[in-house]
Amino acid sequence: MIQNMPQYQSGFANEFATEGLPGALPEGRNSPQRAPYGLYAEQISGTAFTAPRHTNRRSWLYRIRPAAVHEPFVRAADRRWLSHFDEVPTPPNQLRWDPLPLPDEETDFVDGMVTMAGNAGCGIHLYAANRSMERRFFYNADGELLIVPQQGRLVLATELGVLEIEPQEIAVVPRGVRFQVRLPDGAARGYVCENFGALFRLPDLGVIGANGLANPRDFRTPVAAYEDREGDFELLAKFQGNFWSARIRHSPLDVVAWHGNYAPYKYDLRCFNTIGSISYDHPDPSIFLVLQAPSDTPGVDTIDFVIFPPRVLAMQDTFRPPWFHRNFASEFMGLIHGAYDAKAEGFVPGGASLHNCMSGHGPDADTFEKASRADTRQPHYITDTMAFMFETPAVIQPTRYALETAQLQPEYYRCWQGLQKNFDPTRR
Repeated sequence: MIQNMPQYQSGFANEFATEGLPGALPEGRNSPQRAPYGLYAEQISGTAFTAPRHTNRRSWLYRIRPAAVHEPFVRAADRRWLSHFDEVPTPPNQLRWDPLPLPDEETDFVDGMVTMAGNAGCGIHLYAANRSMERRFFYNADGELLIVPQQGRLVLATELGVLEIEPQEIAVVPRGVRFQVRLPDGAARGYVCENFGALFRLPDLGVIGANGLANPRDFRTPVAAYEDREGDFELLAKFQGNFWSARIRHSPLDVVAWHGNYAPYKYDLRCFNTIGSISYDHPDPSIFLVLQAPSDTPGVDTIDFVIFPPRVLAMQDTFRPPWFHRNFASEFMGLIHGAYDAKAEGFVPGGASLHNCMSGHGPDADTFEKASRADTRQPHYITDTMAFMFETPAVIQPTRYALETAQLQPEYYRCWQGLQKNFDPTRR
């Protein structure tokens, strides 16, 4: 039984301090000769020790047993969760998928994960599960996990506390943090971005100023919550693309207190303060940026996580939806809730699309016709929607599963075939 069930601390990447028992955090030093309550002091580092202070991430944990206490790892069975993306050649076609079906057999979060695509910076996965992780705990040594539920709540019981997320919320579980996923609604489906590079962070606001986009105060980090439970459990690790299993005789969720800035966190996408054009043209999707994983090149991220929430389009005498475009960036898109305003049909909640580098895309024929004739003297209120995009500067390579699954829509290309030639050199 987890003690001190979830409450949350506010902020993003600040220095947190939380304890599940009064006085469990030592006073005045990180690791005294003897920690309170007979606990062990342990540090988890998410960045290089010498990373600049503003990017350095680490937390001190005061736990019942050190993380080293488990039996040796042995190779576990391969899964549909992959870390290599060169199984098949990557086509330049526009691709779109129906939602992943919910499993018939009992399937937990890890076993229900299937890799759709990826590159050197990230893996993009879908999950569909119907069973809680009961005697299994998991950690990912390859990257941090950005989890985007589409159906069903998830309870993420982690070493540093408990996060509960529902559709239209997201959570990030840092690299190496051990956790369980529990399903209070019995079934769940959603998306996961596995970030292999620099940690996700909030973007700078530049000329926007002090306010807008995602506000730091709306992010939530769990307070300490611990299990003092013994038994026969499995500790499953993803390490260099392979899965490894170890027997462990106690729950690893036994951190009684912690302080630092390397911790899981959640965010409600409905809190996003949308910025947009009030004169003309549809703004680039970077204006909807929630989180970024920066690269060594200034202004270029390995991953951008952007959303398309409810908003008002007020631009006049202009084409309001996204225009037809070909991008240097590659875009993997999902729909959490409602309908997406740039597509008339076929893109449904739980579905996904992939438009790779320089692949032409944009509104379908019906959307183009409607937007071309719209009365732009009136504002257009886009409601009841929540879409998102994982955007990267590298080509996103679909897996064999993604290109061969029955969920792939082979007729997706037809949504643009109704765009007729309107050119008439005699009439402006």
